[in-house]
Amino acid sequence: MPKNDSMLAILWMLNSGKKYTAKQMSEKLEINIRTVYRYIDALCASGVPIISDAGHHGGYSLLHHFIQSPLRFSMDENKALLQAALFAKEAGYPLGEALEQAASKLKMYSNHEQEHILSHHLAGFEVINRKGNPAIQPVLQQLEQAVAHERSVDITYRNRYEERSPNRVIDPYGVVNWNHKWYIIAFCRLRKEIRSFRVERILSVTSTDCSFRRPQDFSVRSFFMNNLLPDAVDKSGYIACKIRGRAGALDNLCMHWFLEHHLLERTSTQAVFVLEEEALYTYVPSIILPYGKSIQVIEPQGLKNKLVEVASDLMEYYQG
Repeated sequence: MPKNDSMLAILWMLNSGKKYTAKQMSEKLEINIRTVYRYIDALCASGVPIISDAGHHGGYSLLHHFIQSPLRFSMDENKALLQAALFAKEAGYPLGEALEQAASKLKMYSNHEQEHILSHHLAGFEVINRKGNPAIQPVLQQLEQAVAHERSVDITYRNRYEERSPNRVIDPYGVVNWNHKWYIIAFCRLRKEIRSFRVERILSVTSTDCSFRRPQDFSVRSFFMNNLLPDAVDKSGYIACKIRGRAGALDNLCMHWFLEHHLLERTSTQAVFVLEEEALYTYVPSIILPYGKSIQVIEPQGLKNKLVEVASDLMEYYQG
């Protein structure tokens, strides 16, 4: 641990109100006991009122809780930060090592009673997500830096058909994590428009000497969601899709990321969605087929016909 971090750790340990011996501090911080003495001398020289008590029950303590910092977190704040770190880690947060260090410091600067409480809360709190590709971590870090410093990057990209597209320079506006996947929202200088790119499809990232200015009122979240689920002003070409089924199956169907955006009505046994015709016949069959007989399409007849067609194709494929 760097010198400044070790000295700060000693300060927070003493500020807990508990008395520590030099041996206890050296073991907790995993540093030499002579180093502990040097750091305490340096803290005293800088004006920190450290009290040294000799004898069997002696040790070091801090005079009247010397530190009264706004960054001293409450127990609930510590718990919230550590549990939020679990969410970030499971989402594939690009600065994982720094996150681990920050979480370790929060635990380190807690006294024994606080550590005991935090460990109980964390022991009963788990977050399980689909594991992402660890190879994207360096790419995510480079993109995050490029966003922060408004620096253009040159990327090699593989499209959805697994084909390598031409290299392009992009101005990265922000990073989005959605549905267990990472995306970079950027102005593409090749296409002359703002686009979203799946990070796992970026094969390489190279910094450039070019800088850019992100539009002041630009919202990465709004852009991504509007492209994913656009709101049509004119819904004259939209079709109502009526589905009946078991309550549990309908609950899951109505919470689907795509269908929930198009939900019009819902009762205990029926749901009505309003969708564009192309989307209805392109995406909906693959969404509802896994539900089997737990749901039933009431209308339109065209969707029923499409389900029969898709199911027949699958049957022929596996019988062939």
